[in-house]
Amino acid sequence: MQIAGLPGRDTECAAVRRLIDGLPDAGGALLVWGEPGTGRSALVGYAHRHAARWQVLAGAGLADEATLPYAGLQRLLDPLLDRADRLAEPQRGVLRRTLAGADCPADQRLALSMGVLGLLAAVAREQPLLCTVDDVDRGDPATAEVLGFVARRLGHLPVALLLTAGTDAVAGGVPRHRLRALDDRAGAALLTARLPGLAPRAARELTAVAGGNPQALVDLADALTPGQCRGEERLPETPPLDGALGRGYRARLAGLPADTRRVLLLVALDEDGDPATLVRAARAAGTGIEALAPAEAAGLVRVGPHRVTLPQPLARAVVAAHAPLAERRAAHLLLAGVLDGPGQLLRRTLHRAAAAERPDPALAAELEAAAGTAGGEVAVTALHRAAELSTEPAQAAARLVAAAGRAWTAGQPRRAGRLLADAAAAGPVDPVVAGRAELIRGELELRCGSPSAASTTLLAAARAVSGVDRLAALGALVRAGEAVCHTGDQFRYAEVARRVAALRRPGDPPEAELLTALAAGVAATLRGDHERAGPALRRAAVLGNRLTGPALTPAGLIGAAVAGLLVAVDSAAHRLAERAVELARAHGEVSALPRALELRAIAEYWLGRHETAAETSREGLRIARDSGQVNSAGVHLGMLAVLAAVRADRDASLRRIREIGEGPAPHSRPRALAQWALAVLDLVDGRHEAATTRLSALARPGTGRGQVLIQVMATPYLVEAAAGAARQPAATAALAVFDRWASSTASPSRRALSARCHGLLAPRGSAEAERGFRTALRLHPTDAGAFERARTELLLGRELRRSRRPRDARAYLHAARETFGLLGLTVWAEQATTELRAAGESVGTPELPAARLLTGQQLRIAQLVAEGATNREIATRMFLSTRTIDHHLRNIFHRLGIRSRTELARALH
Repeated sequence: MQIAGLPGRDTECAAVRRLIDGLPDAGGALLVWGEPGTGRSALVGYAHRHAARWQVLAGAGLADEATLPYAGLQRLLDPLLDRADRLAEPQRGVLRRTLAGADCPADQRLALSMGVLGLLAAVAREQPLLCTVDDVDRGDPATAEVLGFVARRLGHLPVALLLTAGTDAVAGGVPRHRLRALDDRAGAALLTARLPGLAPRAARELTAVAGGNPQALVDLADALTPGQCRGEERLPETPPLDGALGRGYRARLAGLPADTRRVLLLVALDEDGDPATLVRAARAAGTGIEALAPAEAAGLVRVGPHRVTLPQPLARAVVAAHAPLAERRAAHLLLAGVLDGPGQLLRRTLHRAAAAERPDPALAAELEAAAGTAGGEVAVTALHRAAELSTEPAQAAARLVAAAGRAWTAGQPRRAGRLLADAAAAGPVDPVVAGRAELIRGELELRCGSPSAASTTLLAAARAVSGVDRLAALGALVRAGEAVCHTGDQFRYAEVARRVAALRRPGDPPEAELLTALAAGVAATLRGDHERAGPALRRAAVLGNRLTGPALTPAGLIGAAVAGLLVAVDSAAHRLAERAVELARAHGEVSALPRALELRAIAEYWLGRHETAAETSREGLRIARDSGQVNSAGVHLGMLAVLAAVRADRDASLRRIREIGEGPAPHSRPRALAQWALAVLDLVDGRHEAATTRLSALARPGTGRGQVLIQVMATPYLVEAAAGAARQPAATAALAVFDRWASSTASPSRRALSARCHGLLAPRGSAEAERGFRTALRLHPTDAGAFERARTELLLGRELRRSRRPRDARAYLHAARETFGLLGLTVWAEQATTELRAAGESVGTPELPAARLLTGQQLRIAQLVAEGATNREIATRMFLSTRTIDHHLRNIFHRLGIRSRTELARALH
């Protein structure tokens, strides 16, 4: 029978299945831990369903019995006590006395633990046994200690023990798995299973509101109105306080001592979570920070060396709502009193503002000034509160718009959208403020919504602010141009360029001149006028390196990187994109990171660093998803699909294409990248006709419609496919566009690709064909682009072999085969091997040492695994996250064709 899984819990369900499927040959134990609402009980239910053919014994820890030693053990074992007489003394007597309520002296605890183990073993001899204890940490500690003892001794018994807890501080020495937040896809799956008509965008936003917590998602789904389900009404900003998760938090909170609740309130109100501040505040409140211990045990707070945090935004809201208003005001004023350091002005003012009972223009102005150049969520909160304390509607609206801008910069698009809506509802808005609001709304649409609507919004915004902030207007126009390129409506870029030219002034500062040069260069590139495009784009790239002071922004560097890519100065473009990434991180400009990483990945693609480009795109994808930038996520998915297809990794490429889904418009950049990836897979499999059709449809040269720039990047594949399908005319127009661009650059790699394309389209066996390939080999850079050089060697070898010159062909085919092998590209290496055999060479499948199939970083990880290091230990030693180590290990296993760490150690030795 097929047991339905749990959305986003494939790994955890697999771990439970392995535990149970080991019966009856072997037993074992597993501790699953996570915050309230993460699905621990659901996983226990899954285990019960999967173990339908075995005996099941279920128990749970109860907070009400936490002070009664062995109460949980008594409830768990009560159904089995009639079989306790199978035990020998003294275990039988100790077990019966203890579970009857008698004390268990320290010198008899080992006998008790052995008695429990023996009882489970006796029962399991009749039929294998699954024993589950949910919330083991909430019950009495004595029960948890006995179960930990038993869990460590089940290896040779037909008993599987599944424990769940809110922390991992129980059952030491037992394998454990943490339940983490659901990602967007799993959250959407959970929501749509509960609400089939839910709008996709609403599902994404609700997953963010819930913080990926499954119970919070269920509570939100149950609280939605029909209009919210359709995406027509504003969605909730937090899970409902009266939902199951909120009730669970309230129940835990109610059982805490008064001093613990008092200090917990300080933690909930001081989102910075600085331990030193909380120590001082707790002392001022007449207690100490140690009062948090019961709350920590209850899973309501995490106390770390550098920060004290609550597990969920909902927990913060529950703690604050549980306290009377007067207590909350007093706590805010107490926190304001201890925040007396020179760098604590903003936090101090925020607490004073939170305690304010009525609008206060002076305090609002003080709060706005304190926000100053601060970034992140604290600045957003400060400006929002300043708006609430304002008495003038226009001033309140201006502060809300400023807060929206900070929220977007910090990677909080949903909050930014709510603040813009509040600003619009605040009353009459100054036209300039309204224009600034449209600038933010346009960028939100470009990254997170409808790029086609974004271009219209950004053009209108540029018009509204051009009289007072010409630089902001130029930035809006450049983004409008990006929007029309994203949607495949490049013919509309001419209007953007005209508007930019109208704002150009003699003696413009570098940051303004960069934008005007960029727009002029992109417009000229799109119409094929490379004589004008080249100088303008090179100027923009140079100006990017001259930005200093306030003019040095991620946006300016991103524009310069775009210019560098369009004139094929790949190394310079990579440096500019890398600087943009570094600056965005340093300034907390999360919203700029996905675009900067996209450009860095493209530069790495052209530089032939495909593995690095994939790592960059994975990082960009993660940040885009975390910050709600679905359109940027689509582009990164498309790049990952192309890079996987180039490696001939069909499964990975198709998986990324499926992740793109049906959301992007037919001619958008993500869909074009997906078609490019599919075409490369077609080409690898010899389906030249299909590949030609896909790539020809990417754009219609001369009309400005479609993804012209993507088709230019893909032209070498289009020409190869067309040559294989004997459809040379299908590639002629695209190659003409590529030639004009390549010849306008100083890039040897672009000219090498152009020459290779001409070799492919020349008559087979002709001197023209051979000359094209040999010219390409001469132009390919020797210090970069090994893959493209090997592809040219393969094609030249094939051409010579088909021209009945097998001896001449073999040297190039051997070189190609060796390079593909070193790069770990087995499918391409096999193609070179096939050609070598056709050329009369007797060769087998290339067998290279494992170390030569891995990148330097992958090899280091593999060596540490072979030494016996865990993923966590490797992550610590290499200053990487465990998630990154997991990803690299999957790639290592795939490259080496192995399935276990043992096989990996064997492969390296």
